[in-house]
Amino acid sequence: MQKNIFAMLLLFLSFFISAQEVKDKFSLELNNASLKTALQTIETTTKYKFYFDQKWIDKDSTIISKTFIDKSIDEILEDVLAKTELNYFIDNNKIIITKNINIVSDFDLQNTTTNSTLKKEDDVLNKKPVFLKQYDTIKSAKQDIVEQVTIGKEAKNTTKKYFTLSGVVKNSKTGEGISNLYIKVRNTKKSTVTDNSGFYTIELESGVSTLEFESVIYKKSAKKIVLYNDGKLNVNLIENINLLDEVTIDAKKNEKIKSTVTGVTVIDVEKIKNIPLILGERDIFRVAAALPGIKNVGEGASGYSVRGGKEDQNLILLDNGLIYNPSHFFGLFSAVNPFTTKKALVYKGSIPAEFGGRLSSVFDITTKNGNVKKITGEGGIGPVTSNLSLEIPIVKEKSSFLVGSRITYSDWILKSLDEEQLKNSKASFYDVIAKYNHKINEKNSVEGTFYTSKDAFSISSDSVYKYTNRLLTAKWNHTLNKKSKAEFIVTSSDYKFNIEYNANNSSSFDFDYNIQETQLQLKLDYLLNEKHKFNYGIASKLYAINPGNLNPNGSSSLITPITIDKERGIESALYISDNYKISDKLLVDIGLRYSRFSSLGASSQRIYQAGVPINDATVIEVKEYKNNEVIKSYGGFEPRVSARYFLFDNFSVKASYDKTYQYIHLLSSNTTQSPTDTWKLSDLNVKPQAAQQFSIGLFKNLSKNDIELSIEGYYKKSKNFLDYKVAAQILLNENIETELLQGDGKAYGVEFLIKKSAGKLNGWLGYTYSRTFIKLDSEFNEEKVNNGNYFPANFDKPHDVSLVLNYKFTQRYSISSNFVYQTGRPITYPIGTYTYQGAEYTLYSDRNKFRIPDYYRFDIGFNVEGNHRIKKLAHSFWNFSIYNVLGRNNPYSIFFVTDNGKIKAYQTSIFSIPVPTITYNFKF
Repeated sequence: MQKNIFAMLLLFLSFFISAQEVKDKFSLELNNASLKTALQTIETTTKYKFYFDQKWIDKDSTIISKTFIDKSIDEILEDVLAKTELNYFIDNNKIIITKNINIVSDFDLQNTTTNSTLKKEDDVLNKKPVFLKQYDTIKSAKQDIVEQVTIGKEAKNTTKKYFTLSGVVKNSKTGEGISNLYIKVRNTKKSTVTDNSGFYTIELESGVSTLEFESVIYKKSAKKIVLYNDGKLNVNLIENINLLDEVTIDAKKNEKIKSTVTGVTVIDVEKIKNIPLILGERDIFRVAAALPGIKNVGEGASGYSVRGGKEDQNLILLDNGLIYNPSHFFGLFSAVNPFTTKKALVYKGSIPAEFGGRLSSVFDITTKNGNVKKITGEGGIGPVTSNLSLEIPIVKEKSSFLVGSRITYSDWILKSLDEEQLKNSKASFYDVIAKYNHKINEKNSVEGTFYTSKDAFSISSDSVYKYTNRLLTAKWNHTLNKKSKAEFIVTSSDYKFNIEYNANNSSSFDFDYNIQETQLQLKLDYLLNEKHKFNYGIASKLYAINPGNLNPNGSSSLITPITIDKERGIESALYISDNYKISDKLLVDIGLRYSRFSSLGASSQRIYQAGVPINDATVIEVKEYKNNEVIKSYGGFEPRVSARYFLFDNFSVKASYDKTYQYIHLLSSNTTQSPTDTWKLSDLNVKPQAAQQFSIGLFKNLSKNDIELSIEGYYKKSKNFLDYKVAAQILLNENIETELLQGDGKAYGVEFLIKKSAGKLNGWLGYTYSRTFIKLDSEFNEEKVNNGNYFPANFDKPHDVSLVLNYKFTQRYSISSNFVYQTGRPITYPIGTYTYQGAEYTLYSDRNKFRIPDYYRFDIGFNVEGNHRIKKLAHSFWNFSIYNVLGRNNPYSIFFVTDNGKIKAYQTSIFSIPVPTITYNFKF
């Protein structure tokens, strides 16, 4: 009976209290009020007094316009604070404003698990309105109050266990985002990596987490956070000055072990300044060629062979735009300015699904963003070139402008020489790059790049060769939400060359060639959850090729003008990939790309008789196509799959499979790429090339010694590999398909790398054993090479060794060395003569049966840093180097001359003696 009476009293009391609460309703109007004004209005209208930190209110930019009629104080505050990071707690007639967190009473605390430590502050609620400090926990005299400081605004009664944290990691000095930075959650296996703009996103459990930011280049940093809701954390890192001078071809020690990608390397341009290179020039491509699986086709030649691929099978991108000829002066210098380049990602296996159009590799080169805080610059003076770059803030902390230029004074040097033939020669080049980037707000930023380069050279006084690159790119970065972001990219590329021959006679001519492409891309990233990260997008590009115009040069020239029909085509693709974390040990990346190419009119296309050789005699029809009419379409699916499995924490095994299509082909009459090579689109008679690559590798870190070990093997097979008939005529050929052969190719190899990234002695040793073969078979002898059997490709070099070492005596003085060995490339030799119908002809061996002598070279350099005082006009760096210390007479080419009925072989070389160089660089 007593229990029933007690229960009835409690029920009556609760009803009475509820009735009292119902009566506490308020009406007020806020018209364009700041948060501070709104709180003052609530204080004057109600019985409540606010307690808060004035800084929180002053920094808030919220504007409130709303009318409240008969609303409770909770309803009013929920509405007023909805768009802020502020919460509140009501204690009788006192309202305590807190940042990010909720305050709970001791009754709620009994039902809540927390790691916070209670701190006693008896005087807080007994004072008049005061400014509260941000405490871990506040405890009043009447109630225990817990405050947790964190990121994001804590929601009441939430059941969500995981939240998304995102942000940008920046260089504290320049304000530029740091890409490919490894971020891990302490005491877990959870991690992520920043993208090219320094942006990261990671899913964390609600509560306390510690993020660690790891990089060889930056000082290690850790941030302890408490996450109650989705939020942002931007981090500024300080450069690790003590490590700036070390040779680092940074494949990201931890990321190399953890990612699914095989055959990828990150080249940080700042870190390659110590490597001795020809004439003191930093060169991304030459450093890349010192890594396993990448080979230059010859000294003084442009073009690179990656895992058995031809020179034209490499996609070379600068800020998402394509560069067709990335070299100056026959390949001696890179056409990409090292002072304005941030980094280069080189994919030779596990090519991401977003890339397409080439079979072998991707060189994804990124230009620096300019410094948004202050004017900075960098320059260099060498024996042949000078270089200067400037970074200028436009709107502080928001936008900047970067401009860089290189120019050579080799013309002046040649004209000062005594030898008459050299005096009449000409060799000059320049390149200019400019980039603007602007952060509009937290969700939007834009950037644009302009690049141009020009080369002019002449071996004799009557001919001049010129070639030019031009590139324009624009990109809009947009964060859709905390899990998704997008990039919209527009690019335009142009390459052209000109040969001007003026001998003041009837054979003087002027020849022009030009290729252009324009591309639109949409790239999107979506973080579904901790296990699934999606990348997807669409791209389309339009090709326009002018295969050549030949015109007479001068009034005395009798050259007949020739104009080859223009070629046009459109290549489109869509792709999607999922980085799927199956378990802590197993991670897979599953991608699918579909590409389609259409050759477009206006054009005249020959139809050849089926089952007979393609030549002028087998033409059965010439078909005319109108402007934009589809001539022929090709397409197919390109699966990209890779996986990583942890054997141990610092030891992983990876495997991948890639399929790729290429719809454009490089035509060259030389064994190595030259500036006067031309490009040909697939059409009715020329099929696209296709390739499949399988690779597997083991990767291990020896963390105590900062040593990375890796061994990778690959097998690649290709179809419609392009080659030529004997004595093929390439330039100005209206029916080029009659000179082409298409067959099968295969390549395989093993790559070994040991790399030490830190310490006084650092560098790497790389070795590659690889083979590349081609088979050109047909039922017709004129379309068959070496009886239809496999034979070595022009760029088949079985053994390749590179050793790069740097030893630091002190922070200012170091010595560097570089050793390279390669098997000589294949060559076809004349082996005799024969007589046919009264005429004598040369008899040649099977194609590529012999080899030129092996190539090896040793370089050495001594590096001197300026003093490391912070307050000085500029920081300097001297490099004293000797290229080809041993004076090895490495062959560039072999040619044959018939002398008195005998065939004699002669060798040409580029640098047959040691080449000393002094280079001065400065930075401010």
